[in-house]
Amino acid sequence: MTSPPTSSPASAAPLTAPQVVPPAPPQPVRFPLSWLLEHAAPPIKYRAVVDVARLPGVTGESLASLPLTYGPALTLAFQQGPEGTWNQAMLSLPAQRAERFEGVGTIAAVRRLLEYGWDRDTPPLVHARRVLFRLLAEDDDREFLFEFSGKGSTDDELVRRTRTVIREAAAAALAHAGYEGDPRLRGAARRILDRVGTYLRSPLAKKPFVRIGNQHVLPAEAAPPSIYAMIMVAYMPLFRTEHHEFMESLYEHLAQTLPRQEPVQVVGKKAVAQPHLVLGDMLPHRNAADTDIVFAMAWLELMARLGFLKRNENWTKLFDRFLDERDDEGIWHPRKGSAVLRTTNPFAWPIYPLENSRAGDERWTDLTFRLGLIARLAGRPIDVV
Repeated sequence: MTSPPTSSPASAAPLTAPQVVPPAPPQPVRFPLSWLLEHAAPPIKYRAVVDVARLPGVTGESLASLPLTYGPALTLAFQQGPEGTWNQAMLSLPAQRAERFEGVGTIAAVRRLLEYGWDRDTPPLVHARRVLFRLLAEDDDREFLFEFSGKGSTDDELVRRTRTVIREAAAAALAHAGYEGDPRLRGAARRILDRVGTYLRSPLAKKPFVRIGNQHVLPAEAAPPSIYAMIMVAYMPLFRTEHHEFMESLYEHLAQTLPRQEPVQVVGKKAVAQPHLVLGDMLPHRNAADTDIVFAMAWLELMARLGFLKRNENWTKLFDRFLDERDDEGIWHPRKGSAVLRTTNPFAWPIYPLENSRAGDERWTDLTFRLGLIARLAGRPIDVV
């Protein structure tokens, strides 16, 4: 009896590895440089060329005088006091109706001048540098509370907490100015990351609020990342590389759902509002973006600088939607109406508006430029037109 035929290995269907289709490369982002050069204020023209278009053969040095001719920037610079501060304040902002930066604080003024394209070695920024570096010291010196000196300054815990906020904001301004390599800033940054990193690894990061009386508050030991700490790290790319584990924890924290409770923390014997603390995703959906478009742009830029924008599908979709709102030339317009955009979010003040004129096409130069900048920071190819 013969055995049934068997299939030989040669006759078996060959095994092939599944084909992996690489993701399509991102489409170039149209950037209307010619239109901006025709309509925008000098700082936007300068930054559009240097920070976004990056034209071959064109250097920042060759255009460095352009933002220095801008009237609002000169007005802001001339308001600096002889001791290097603005209004003996740090975090204060001008009133909504202020026309000449009345009441602005030093850190806000420094960051606005940097956004205007001023170099860190221009006299006002050099003059402010000394006090900003002094603020990095780990002390509870009441002399350096500035505008907060009369607000509960007899409470040691409140003094310590206020100095922490000012310290982080000063570190953000110095990083923005390009002092990443300075050991004083790096030392302060390490201490800030140690404190925030301990919080991110703790159970509090997932369930930050405790109930005290009839109120849900952050306990005194909680140290979530502040918007200032995030800005600081965003402008320190080498430092971020050295602390990649922290950056992963930070991304997970920022991508989580934002709690409904406002950040209020126990400080000494009081519950104090802490609006600078970030407890999760501050741009979770389209409605949030439409409610405050200026802050949405500020958040997307910050995420791009941190390297997080392209990792997050929701933020990427929101950014792409803003891109879709541009016309055929690449000029951004709001979906509804033609009114000048405003924001009540204090953390967006340094970046907007850079344009002084709020009529005609000049209304759209700020955010048209900002979209190009975000695209460049996120690694998108730029199609300069």
